[in-house]
Amino acid sequence: MLLRALILLLLCMNVGVAVWWASHREPVAATVPATDKDVPSLVLLSEAERKPVVDSAELAEAPTELSPDAVCLSIGPFGTPAELRLAMDLMLPRVERIQFREVPAVALRGYRVYLPPAANRAEALQTARALSAKGIADYYVVTAGDDENTVSLGIFRELDNATQRREAVAALGYSPVIEPRTEQVAQWWIDVAALPGLDWKTTLPDPALQAQAAPCN
Repeated sequence: MLLRALILLLLCMNVGVAVWWASHREPVAATVPATDKDVPSLVLLSEAERKPVVDSAELAEAPTELSPDAVCLSIGPFGTPAELRLAMDLMLPRVERIQFREVPAVALRGYRVYLPPAANRAEALQTARALSAKGIADYYVVTAGDDENTVSLGIFRELDNATQRREAVAALGYSPVIEPRTEQVAQWWIDVAALPGLDWKTTLPDPALQAQAAPCN
């Protein structure tokens, strides 16, 4: 009798453990928000720059039919996407249609002053030593590349400084050359269609900007 009661007790305990495991759930840790309430989330600069300059929804708002007397202009150039975006935002309420385009351009990065290439390296070095003897400093002989055996007399940001350097060396009997230094860059233009009399200069007061007549197509 005692043995039967003990077996029954163990059976009840096993059933109780099974029910507990079936109904047991691990507690879920509370998720901590990445930022405090009402604080905007962090956006990386690289993520922001990947956003399109103009949302397609904004362009879709432009009417497909222009006024019969609409005039079309191309305004620019804009040197950065940020400048372009700001100009688009300012011009959008004042025009019937607006879009942008990217075009390649050449940017001036300064001026190089140099003596034309000598017949060989020995002659270029001889010229350099003669310049040094006459009090000219800050020069070097180019030893490779397209400008091999030229004598570089300096790189200048301003044309006036480059001209002064050329004249100083020319006064010693040499024939230095000024060469612009350029590089390929991207520029952006805004193409707009608006009613006659659009005063875009008041909206975009940057004196570097210009407007050109463009076809309304």
